[in-house]
Amino acid sequence: MVSIFVKSYQELSKLELYKILRLRAEVFVVEQDCVYQDIDNKDQKALHVFLIKSEEIIGYTRLFWPGDYFKEASIGRVVISKKERKNNYGTLLMKASINAVSEKMEENKIKISAQTYLKNFYNNLGFLETGKEYLEDGIPHIAMFKE
Repeated sequence: MVSIFVKSYQELSKLELYKILRLRAEVFVVEQDCVYQDIDNKDQKALHVFLIKSEEIIGYTRLFWPGDYFKEASIGRVVISKKERKNNYGTLLMKASINAVSEKMEENKIKISAQTYLKNFYNNLGFLETGKEYLEDGIPHIAMFKE
C-alpha cells in the first residue's frame, strides 16, 4: 500500500524532510554520480509531494508556483527509489503532482526540466518537449510543457 502526501515546507516533519533529502541524495548525487548543490534554499517555497510505502519515502517531487522557479508552475526533483522503479510509481507520483498543481495552485500550464532519457515517460503524461537539449549539472535535459 502506497500513500500520497502533499505538504508545504512548514508542514513537513523533521523526519519527512530528512527522508526526502536522503532519497534525493541517494539518487541524484550517488546513483547518478552528479556533484551539485541539491539543498538550494528553494525547498522552503515549494509544495512537496511524496509517496510512502512501509514507512519509507519511495518517491518525491517538489512543485513551484508560477514565478518561484520558472515563469510557469513547475514540477522538479522527480525521484523514485531505485528498488521501487519497476512498480510504476513514477506515473502515480507525476499524476499526483500534476493534480496538486491543478488543485492547490489552480494552474494547468506546467514546465519541467526533464532528463532527456525520460522524454517518452513525460510524453505519456502529456508533456511536450520544446527547444534544444541542454546540460544541467552535466546531465542532458530538455524543457517540456504540459497545458
